[in-house]
Amino acid sequence: MNLKEHYRKLYNESINKISSDKYEIDNLIDSKFDQRFGITLLIRPSDEIKENIQKLLNELKTVEPNQYYYLNSDIHITIMSIISCYEGFDIKKIELPKYIELIKKCLPANQNLNIQFKGLTASDSCIMLQGFMDNDVLNEIRNKLRVEFKNSRLEQSLDKRYPIQTAHSTIVRFRKRFEQKGDFLKIIDKYSNHDFGSFEVKKLEFVYNDWYQRKGFVKKLYEFEI
Repeated sequence: MNLKEHYRKLYNESINKISSDKYEIDNLIDSKFDQRFGITLLIRPSDEIKENIQKLLNELKTVEPNQYYYLNSDIHITIMSIISCYEGFDIKKIELPKYIELIKKCLPANQNLNIQFKGLTASDSCIMLQGFMDNDVLNEIRNKLRVEFKNSRLEQSLDKRYPIQTAHSTIVRFRKRFEQKGDFLKIIDKYSNHDFGSFEVKKLEFVYNDWYQRKGFVKKLYEFEI
């Protein structure tokens, strides 16, 4: 996959939808009755990059304060949703040690993974950072996870929503109708090719999480070093 082309195509299509008021509102963000939970393997960017992201989010908040902006604690890159969030998921009913051992088998030995966040992309419901990898390590991990879980009897829902191949990170979700959409999109355009920085991935987190990876709901299950 050519990530740059993929992100740009998604950006152009989605910005056109937002401009035409064909965007989607997430009505569950503020719901007290959202009981969707799952388990995920993810990456956390560096603190320096998180601060760079917040500079953008602070600008966006000045024109659209009612949208949902990710806190530093919640910003992440999904490696794989091992069990995608659904109502009724009970972590007590799965054998966590077996998941941890299986994931360990899929991790590389002595290989570096660097990710650069440069520019923005979008969907009809959110704004995302464009993440670029400097090698194939991330997708090799994903492919190994697919094979190992397929050959296991463990509950999983890999690629249930879509086969993940990127290193994007969602930073804004739309939870209200836009009031100053034009100004919001001008800021998005200004940052559309902005370099937020690069970082070397040292650790992967295996977490129990809600749909939005909010700190108040996330529980770290294990930390893998690579």
